[in-house]
Amino acid sequence: MSELDLLVTGGDVVDGTGSPARPADVGVRDGRLVLLPPGSRTSAAEVIDATGLAVTPGFIDVHTHSDLLAGNDEQREVLRRAPLLQGVTTEICGNCGISPFPVPAQRAEPVRELIAATFGPPASAYGSFAEFADAQGVARRNHLAALVGHGTLRAAVVGFAQRPASPSEIQAMCDLLDEALVAGAAGLSTGLIYSPGVNAGTDEVIALARVAAAHGKPYVTHLRDEMSQVESALEEAIDIATAAGSALQVSHHKTAGRRAWGATVRTLARLEQARAGGLDITCDVYPYTAGSTALHAMLPPWLIADGVPAMLTAAADPAVRDRIRHDLVAGVPGWENTVGNGGWDLIRVASAPNNPDAQGHTIADLAAARGVDPVDYACDLLAAEHGDVTILSHSMHEDDVRRVLASPLTMLCSDGVPKGGRPHPRWAGSFTRVLGHYVREVGLLDLAGAVHKMTGMPAARFGLRDRGLLADGYAADLVVLDPQTVADGATYDDPLAPPHGVRCVLVAGQVVVDGGEVTDARPGRVLAVPDRQPAAPGPR
Repeated sequence: MSELDLLVTGGDVVDGTGSPARPADVGVRDGRLVLLPPGSRTSAAEVIDATGLAVTPGFIDVHTHSDLLAGNDEQREVLRRAPLLQGVTTEICGNCGISPFPVPAQRAEPVRELIAATFGPPASAYGSFAEFADAQGVARRNHLAALVGHGTLRAAVVGFAQRPASPSEIQAMCDLLDEALVAGAAGLSTGLIYSPGVNAGTDEVIALARVAAAHGKPYVTHLRDEMSQVESALEEAIDIATAAGSALQVSHHKTAGRRAWGATVRTLARLEQARAGGLDITCDVYPYTAGSTALHAMLPPWLIADGVPAMLTAAADPAVRDRIRHDLVAGVPGWENTVGNGGWDLIRVASAPNNPDAQGHTIADLAAARGVDPVDYACDLLAAEHGDVTILSHSMHEDDVRRVLASPLTMLCSDGVPKGGRPHPRWAGSFTRVLGHYVREVGLLDLAGAVHKMTGMPAARFGLRDRGLLADGYAADLVVLDPQTVADGATYDDPLAPPHGVRCVLVAGQVVVDGGEVTDARPGRVLAVPDRQPAAPGPR
């Protein structure tokens, strides 16, 4: 046997299948894994001593937004390090209906507007999956697999019009989606709470999900409601996947707002029932009781439905602000949010680039300090930031988070929005928080089961055929960590603080984290996901 490029020796392998840890050596040759007996003493150019440590596959974060990474180069580099330091070697991006491709050149501006409204400038749009992949260049340290966002398709074809798409428009969206999936996109995502996805009917989404199903790729959805109407929103998602014959991934599953606390007992039972009935359905979760989204998502959906410029113009009108106040109290059919179900004291500003002093404070406190109504403050802040304000919303119950995390149908995500300011700590802490808090301290999961939710399970869901397991011939993405000390360092006050206990991370056989420090290696790339066996078509 020729010399290995690298050998990890003395560790306990947690291989990603859910099987218990076992002693083994792990070699790397030409970017691929070679599994060896413990104490093999095989010759290697580099040896990592993992005695007393666990060796796992690289973690796969199934829900991020780092394809839309905003900010200057220095900030971008700081943000890119956060997932690596906790062992994330692959991210599934393009979630919540927003991806930077595929966008016809003549329709790029509405898509840039859509991205900037949620993720801030600069907002890039690419004509195809290949252009998007090429644009990542050699800057990446970890891998991306990318979904196609329904909101992007709709913005490119229909714009922000509050109407159903015509048959020809639906066909145009289907054609763009098909081209992207052929090229290697990983599936279809929707964000039916956000504009312009909020304007789409169920039939439109079914038509697009059928295209994903024809490629054997999943339909991934941010449900139309995650609060008191979460059960009906889940039924819509199940109906879509059933009619389309597609696999279904429910994004960042939660039951938010006091009226919905405890509903995970029913939603998880419904997922299990649907799976028993033949639907390929799973979900993901981040291990926190606070969410994060755009500030405008806290306001009635009619305000943003025509796009950001129209929203900002309307929100300057005192009569419109009075209508917002009324709707927050009285409600809008089919819509509910944290403000109407808790108060502005639950809404904390995470990112407001032009108003950094607002970051880390609640809308309630900021408004009180200025002697104004919270709705007026929120609208003024949106105007000052050209719509680009990110917030944290403390809206979930710990019991629900644990219930979802423990479900055998759940894999892990961060829902990371890598922006400056005070972002949600989930971007830098989700995976190590599970391993430290929920595995070691709480005992909700065992180590092998938690690692499976982070590796083998998501690789199978998204068609990453040679990742997610420590097995011969698989891509050499792996993590060496200390199960006794691994823990998240990120907090709401210090959201990018590094984790503890992650000793070494490899991507494509190259060391990208060494002794808890990020190296200069940049082996990451955009992964093209091949088609899989198409699902049986649903009823038409």
